[in-house]
Amino acid sequence: MDSFKRKTPEEILLSISKLHQGKLKIYIGAVSGVGKTYHMLREGQHLKQHGIDVVICAVSTMSRPETIEQLGDIERVPSIHWTKGDVLQKDLNLDGLLERNPEVVLVDGLAHRNRKEAKFPTRLEDIKFLLARGISVITTLNVYELESIKEAARKLTGIYVEETVPSDTLELADEVRLIDVTPEKILDRLSEGVLNKNQGRSVYQIGNIGKLRELALRLVAEDVNDSLKKYQEENGLIDAPQAAERILVSAQYHWNGSIHILRGYQIAKRLNGDLYVVNFARPHAELSKEEASFKRSILKLIKKIEASFEEVPITHKRKLPEVLLNYAKHHHVTRIVLGQSRQSRWQEIWQGSIVNRILRKAKLVDLYVVADRARSNGERILPVRHTRTKQPEDAYRRLTHKQVEENISKMKRGQLKVYIGAAPGVGKTYAMLREGNDLLKKGIDVMIGLLETHERAETTEQIGALKLIPRAQILYHGTKLEDMDVQAIIERNPEVVLVDELAHTNVPGSTNKKRYEDIIELLNAGISVVSTMNVQHLESLNDAVEQITGVRVRETVPDHVLRLADEAQLIDVSPNSLQQRMKEGKIYSADKIDQALNHFFRTGNLIALRELSLREIADDVDERLEAWERDSSLRGPWRRKETIFVGVTLGANSERLIRHGFRIAYRLKADWHVNYIHTGEPLSDEKRKRADLLQQLTVRLGGAFEIIEAGSRKSIGRIMLDQANRYESTQMIIGQSNHSFRDKWSPNTVERTILRYGRHMDILLIH
Repeated sequence: MDSFKRKTPEEILLSISKLHQGKLKIYIGAVSGVGKTYHMLREGQHLKQHGIDVVICAVSTMSRPETIEQLGDIERVPSIHWTKGDVLQKDLNLDGLLERNPEVVLVDGLAHRNRKEAKFPTRLEDIKFLLARGISVITTLNVYELESIKEAARKLTGIYVEETVPSDTLELADEVRLIDVTPEKILDRLSEGVLNKNQGRSVYQIGNIGKLRELALRLVAEDVNDSLKKYQEENGLIDAPQAAERILVSAQYHWNGSIHILRGYQIAKRLNGDLYVVNFARPHAELSKEEASFKRSILKLIKKIEASFEEVPITHKRKLPEVLLNYAKHHHVTRIVLGQSRQSRWQEIWQGSIVNRILRKAKLVDLYVVADRARSNGERILPVRHTRTKQPEDAYRRLTHKQVEENISKMKRGQLKVYIGAAPGVGKTYAMLREGNDLLKKGIDVMIGLLETHERAETTEQIGALKLIPRAQILYHGTKLEDMDVQAIIERNPEVVLVDELAHTNVPGSTNKKRYEDIIELLNAGISVVSTMNVQHLESLNDAVEQITGVRVRETVPDHVLRLADEAQLIDVSPNSLQQRMKEGKIYSADKIDQALNHFFRTGNLIALRELSLREIADDVDERLEAWERDSSLRGPWRRKETIFVGVTLGANSERLIRHGFRIAYRLKADWHVNYIHTGEPLSDEKRKRADLLQQLTVRLGGAFEIIEAGSRKSIGRIMLDQANRYESTQMIIGQSNHSFRDKWSPNTVERTILRYGRHMDILLIH
């Protein structure tokens, strides 16, 4: 009905002013030298080719040849020069820009402070002035130049910056694009003299670049998440899936409340999720002296970990499950953290258990039940970090024959770099070819092993001087098929080979089933590989991608292949830009454009996939930081030793449980085991085939799979607990069963048995 409501004069004036307002786009990067100015100028050239009036002002190329090349014939409005100490500064020439009145102005260094006599103190205010006069602006920013990031960057890296922009600056932008570059690439540019070594020595340390890169990825992911929420609210998509995890802790003013909050905090940190804490109590009920004390300590803890907190009134304790689940639904919570029941079996039968009542009603949310470790003397919920200290005598210890062979094979192995995007058409192949030509200019022997241009003119132009190794002709059932010729590449033996579409399934008759297996073969032959893939092809994200897009991706890559990569770099593009490319016919042929825009390339899908890719690469960066130095992790500590147990059936949800188990185990650096408990007659051929598929998935993701025979269905819960105890598991993951009405009230279901007798371990129940 709101669409029929007459607008007020003030609303009409606001709408008119927005029509005349210029657009703001910000290119953001981890450090100077990632290529922000290069991409800004490249976009300027693109706009100019489409008839848009573009000028530059106060742009610094830093004498970088590739950046200077992008200047081309873009008109320059002279900037105002002045010196600060011995450093030349450039201010925007506002009068000159207003007189020239272009449609778009390109300007560097958003966090710049102007000379004293300037019209405005800062460049940001200059830009706001231009935007108000209908001139659009494209500009650049380093992540540590944001006021909200400045202190975190200083603590993590020791870097201090004088000039910053307000924390809400990104919210002013119509579009924010991250330019992601790996630390290795930055250090290469530094050694080649492309970057100024004196620009900040502490910035250009591999650990610091990695930390700033992760900050940039997570910052833009949060910005994308905000835009996703806004889009979903505007379009009435209340229950639409989210890319980010949202953890809700139900904490009472009791001695174990802080334990549950800390466990929820640890989960949120490891999964890069938002943390909500809620307390349920009868309205106007007075707290006891003990409860008041616990409340003070809990509020102090919540403030320290920067969690969201709310007190929610309930009229009766029995209402708690319903109120909790409604709260979770309203806040798009993906996981609820609860404490274990402390009631006996008979108390649960007669009085009821809150956990069991929540389990009966929970449908679209995971439940995480925290172990009762109160009786374990001195055990920490969040253990201290520990690093393996290298003993002085280790340097003199003789390597075994096996260790020598492993070190030699590592030295012989080629390097792997993967360009990752949120969707087709972001520019992964373009970036791969551009890097190939850059390497070629440096005298490195580079060949194209497999290229898919999809008839995109911009991509085809980037082939340049690169030579292509012809594809292999494979005869299959009388038909000639083509695919990458691995043996021809090995015989040619280039230093680097470019191989598109890492997740591709090879044509029938090929030596290897998947292209990533071809790539591993090339790496083992000592040939370095640069490849491409979309985030939706990552095996462990298969369920999340289907939930977001409604599409089950069939071609996947095991996560360990991405971990093999020496470098993983994100190509970030906003959904609007990607859709524009689609409309211009730069991604799919004309007959597929409308279908794509109405399905996979819908705005909500692209925003969610973009957030997913940003968070995934941020996690990858964090893992690499931990590999370099344990204290470098931005996500905090993990337990002394985690072991994950996953219990599956042969049902359709089992793959999802296995992928879930892998992602948790990977983030917690844990061993993990998958068990299928079989009852009744021996496995039929059909069930054996299904079990084999689950085993293959588990092994592909790095876990161990086992089939256990059980006498009856009633014993499954007990056997799972015995198995979990045998593995010394700290966490068990099982699915929430779709019980019949009668089973829902039975005290002997698998879930209730595990919750009752597995109180010494954390239990995650997946919906």
